[in-house]
Amino acid sequence: MSGEMEFNNAFFEQLGRSPAVVAVCVAKAERVAAAARASAPVDSGDYKSRITVSVEPRRRRNAAVVTAADWKSLLIESKTGNLARALKAVGRG
Repeated sequence: MSGEMEFNNAFFEQLGRSPAVVAVCVAKAERVAAAARASAPVDSGDYKSRITVSVEPRRRRNAAVVTAADWKSLLIESKTGNLARALKAVGRG
């Protein structure tokens, strides 16, 4: 016995793409998006309304991604850190 653990990577890849796990990730991402919308600065409302959640395939799993897609999102994020603050507020729990 060498003492090394071998992981069943295929199992973990299948798990990371399973509907149940993706649903948990999307639910968390929706909470982050809701927090970001709630604290978003509002001028025209475009930034706030274009904070969305999508599921994107990654190499070994699917990921739920929160995106701010308004043309001025990068500027707003650089000044306010709104998405980062929303992620921190929702936390890992």
